[in-house]
Amino acid sequence: MILSTRRSFIHGGAALAGAATLGMPSILRAQSGKPVKVGVLGDFSTAYASVGGPALLEAVRMAVEDAGGSALGKPVEVVSADTQLKPDLASTIARSWFDVDGVDVITDLPTSAMTFAVMDLARERKKIVLATSASSSDITGPRCSPYVAHWVYDTYSIAHSTASALVKQGAKTWFFITQDTVAGTISEKDVTDVIKSSGGRVLGSVRVPNNSNDYSSFILQAQGSKADVIVYSVAGADAVRAVKQASEFGVMKGGQRMIGTYTMPDDIKAMGLDVAQGLIYATAFDWNLNDETRAYSHRFLARTGKMPNMNMAGSYSAVLSYLKAVEAAGNRDADQVMAKLRGMTLNDVFVKNGKLREDGRMAHGMYVMEAKAPSQSTGEWDLAKVLAEVSTETAVRPLAAGNCPLVK
Repeated sequence: MILSTRRSFIHGGAALAGAATLGMPSILRAQSGKPVKVGVLGDFSTAYASVGGPALLEAVRMAVEDAGGSALGKPVEVVSADTQLKPDLASTIARSWFDVDGVDVITDLPTSAMTFAVMDLARERKKIVLATSASSSDITGPRCSPYVAHWVYDTYSIAHSTASALVKQGAKTWFFITQDTVAGTISEKDVTDVIKSSGGRVLGSVRVPNNSNDYSSFILQAQGSKADVIVYSVAGADAVRAVKQASEFGVMKGGQRMIGTYTMPDDIKAMGLDVAQGLIYATAFDWNLNDETRAYSHRFLARTGKMPNMNMAGSYSAVLSYLKAVEAAGNRDADQVMAKLRGMTLNDVFVKNGKLREDGRMAHGMYVMEAKAPSQSTGEWDLAKVLAEVSTETAVRPLAAGNCPLVK
């Protein structure tokens, strides 16, 4: 059992319900005396800790609190662990959580490789996965599962938001700096599909490892291609280093535009607007969209010292919705809870009129953002402006196109 990486706390204090359990199936009677357990399986120490980690964990805690601190008359327990972005470690922790600790649902999962590993375990054990940080569109495609909800974004939504926006502005030639991962490969494919369908051309592509300190050779290749747009798919601290080095080479000042497929406001802030200005990225959430997002985000800021990014707000939404579905089902049976989730119209600070589809994709729109110039910013977290609002129909892959075996 992985104990050294585990953090836990229990929410609530609601009086235990006196519901009769004699009529329940035996598995539900066995569960009835136990707290609902939510596992946050993330990155607390490496490249993605800055865009997830402790702050995302705090978003989950807020969701539990806002749900009343309890479910089925029991306090909700949250446990967390640091995967260090290692799929084998994620799988080991998840197995222990499911088989020994009685964890009911796992969320976060900052890479697609670890998500696929945990999805397989969850399917065998009939446990639920709320994938809020992973990006591969295959999660709801050929590898879809009845126990997985892909909540925040995927490579399809990023491609059909950012690439479509720049194609409409006349960008014809493209170059990729792609992380050498499952998600990176799929991200490049999805963006390439948009480019080619619009008559554009890909001039080149390079693969880069996670946790790299030097992007200069990759950036020089992209700059030398003279492509209109450079797409980089590294994230977190890697993205900050990559864009800072691109700035040193004068990439954007030279007229080339840059798209970050996994860029977060945390990254923009770390880069500084003098470096990041003009950078394009897509998001499912921004703290400054409206009064509701601002109110939630200032609560979050008071607890974490930062504004929430889409993965954090999405994790809040996913766990809040899960707990509502548990209450609606009257038990923690994964099939019944997922049926309730699919039957709900989801409305909270993250999503309006969202629907969880049969392939596991939570369908909602996106926003295309552009990092502001320093002179345009009015405060510490006033980092980007909305260039375009992307409809659900454009941002989410059609059900028939995903090759998910669950889709009839």
